[in-house]
Amino acid sequence: MAKAADLDQALGNLFDAERRVRQLHADIADSDEATLLAAIGRALDKAVKEPSEDEATLRLERLAVLLGEMEGPRPVDLLIDILATEHPDARAVAGEQLEVLAYDRFKELAKGVERALKRLPVRSPALPELPYLLAEVPEPGVLKLLELFLVHEDPDATAAAIEVAVEIGDPAMAKHIERLIGDKRVVEMSDENDESAEVTIGELAEDALDIFAGAEGDDDGEAEGDDEPPPKKSK
Repeated sequence: MAKAADLDQALGNLFDAERRVRQLHADIADSDEATLLAAIGRALDKAVKEPSEDEATLRLERLAVLLGEMEGPRPVDLLIDILATEHPDARAVAGEQLEVLAYDRFKELAKGVERALKRLPVRSPALPELPYLLAEVPEPGVLKLLELFLVHEDPDATAAAIEVAVEIGDPAMAKHIERLIGDKRVVEMSDENDESAEVTIGELAEDALDIFAGAEGDDDGEAEGDDEPPPKKSK
């Protein structure tokens, strides 16, 4: 067991290290933007190749925080690139930065999402995450972005868009989801009990349309009894 004096010293060292990190962060953030973005791009490439999970995560998390303080298209693209890595903790930090951006500068994020849909490969971890980042944003442009996910070739991205569309509850999305009935692409989803099962995009579309129809019935006062709509599946 550590002695009190040793703990006091360790805490002092921790505070000193944190102070140093904050100063370095501030110094780096004050650098020329173009030069800094180029350096961050190089550092990101090195981080994703880092064999140590802890080291890669440490680097990517710090890069995400730096990028979250910057404006323009390139920082958005780089944050989405971190969201596309295989490092969950780093992806969570990048997602948090993108969520803030979604509220503060939605147009920048929207353009970045549109670019991501074109440039990221199918099965990129970022594609099915992006719809969830949009779910709570009170912007009319969100529905337009979800429409792009609904026609994307990545099945997980399409499934996420269906779920978010149901969560938003705008009946205007029903006509876009209806086009997916019969889609045989398979995704793995989990229910409220965290039990996984494979379902087709077409089946998810049918469930979503049932929910929309039930909501319309409730609005019209036509719903009877205590029947509930089909349970919403989640990733």
